Amino acid sequence: MFRTLVAGLLLPLVLFVFVTSCNVNKNVTYFRDIPDTLSSPFLTKNAALFHDPVIKSNDLLQVSIQTLESNENGLYGGSSLPTTPLLPNLSTISGNNAQAAQSYLVDKLGMIELPVIGKIKVGGMTSSAARDTIYSVAVKFYNTPIVSVRLANFSITVLGEVSRPGTYIVPNEKVSILDVLGMAGDLTIYGKRENVLLMKDSAGIKKAIRFDLTSTKTLQSPYFYLEQGDMVYVEPNKSRIASTDAVKTRNYTLIASILTVLIVLVTRI
Repeated sequence: MFRTLVAGLLLPLVLFVFVTSCNVNKNVTYFRDIPDTLSSPFLTKNAALFHDPVIKSNDLLQVSIQTLESNENGLYGGSSLPTTPLLPNLSTISGNNAQAAQSYLVDKLGMIELPVIGKIKVGGMTSSAARDTIYSVAVKFYNTPIVSVRLANFSITVLGEVSRPGTYIVPNEKVSILDVLGMAGDLTIYGKRENVLLMKDSAGIKKAIRFDLTSTKTLQSPYFYLEQGDMVYVEPNKSRIASTDAVKTRNYTLIASILTVLIVLVTRI
């Protein structure tokens, strides 16, 4: 009689653990609408298109201008060098010495001010367009200059249920929501994959976008590729919330203790 009662209590518990484990495995899977087995590649229609980010006010631009002539316009006299920096602290190599590229702040009017060249409007342009604009002015001062422009503050912040939350400086300007989550060590098992939040700030206007990483529709979102200053937040799922609830934790401990006692009694009878 006692064994039957205990067995009746243990069987539902075992079934509960089994079903819960299956649900956990399902909840952590990405792109569930892709079949487990494929006879041909899975094609996503209307995939998101990448657009080069534009330069905004308060952005930092790394600008490098180089020339092969050391005495250009009489600014740098003396012996010729393989390359000569025309702007201070630019990324160039002369012999065995390398210098870090100088960053320039874009003001509220979208302007940057470069030595010798002066002020140039770059706000609203892509990096390549800004490079061409600076080059068109630089050729008036230097012979065949080589111009390089990139965003120095292309950073994305990742918060919430990821392995390594923080702010990440992206080495290139093409980065997707999946890329930054990979940089942050992926979502933890407690991250809510169906409701990842993206916060954007455009001209002082906050915009919120939700991603469902369990669906390939994420790959079609016009916000799939991120911009500088974006913030990604991964919400905790119910398991995480429950695990931080002290009352529930004590209840689970008590239940486990009672079941342990019952199991010991059964084995001794």
